Amino acid sequence: MSPVILAKNVSLSYGTNRVVSSASFTINEQDFVCIVGANGSGKSTLIKAILGLIKPAAGTISFGDGIKREAIGFLPQDVKTDLNFPATVSEIVLSGTLGRLGLKVFYRREDRVKAKEALQQLGILKLNNASFSNLSGGQKQKVLLARALAATSKVLILDEPSNNLDYKSRKEFYATLKKLNKSGLTIIMITHDLDTEDLIGNKIISIKESKVKCLATSDYLEAYR
Repeated sequence: MSPVILAKNVSLSYGTNRVVSSASFTINEQDFVCIVGANGSGKSTLIKAILGLIKPAAGTISFGDGIKREAIGFLPQDVKTDLNFPATVSEIVLSGTLGRLGLKVFYRREDRVKAKEALQQLGILKLNNASFSNLSGGQKQKVLLARALAATSKVLILDEPSNNLDYKSRKEFYATLKKLNKSGLTIIMITHDLDTEDLIGNKIISIKESKVKCLATSDYLEAYR
């Protein structure tokens, strides 16, 4: 598999507080990487560095396979969506293509096609004209995932996407992620779901006391269980 994201000796800091020290790892095409660690360990900081939202204090993060940061789909932990705003599902998902518009003001036909394909992939095209505010928690999370998918065909990053989902919705959501990964999408996900059944990636990036380790999931489970 071709490298997608390459981190070399990356250190990340907030002021004088070093949260990640000399991290080096490679994420390949069609990897499913779970980022784990205690609260405040630097998981979200690492994601922000990959997305270019903060600059490393040292080291480099580079991309392969023609990937550009603006073409990475991202589902943040706290999505700033006004639940009372009268937006339809299709409008929410279509907004995921905004990063590709550049200086253009209006959506293109290809953007609308991409949004429809994302809804189809997740099996929620029937919700196309529904009001986002009227959906269940599980449905809303799928719509927000479709919005992230509309931004990318290669890399998807998720920050604790199972937060606020009940057990059934979480299982369905993870099953959806597995299908997307098998279809060719590289997925990077911050998670606190550390039971063996839900630690679903093929690789683990573990952050503890600013030290970063990248292991095969099987090796992680053997070492830390």
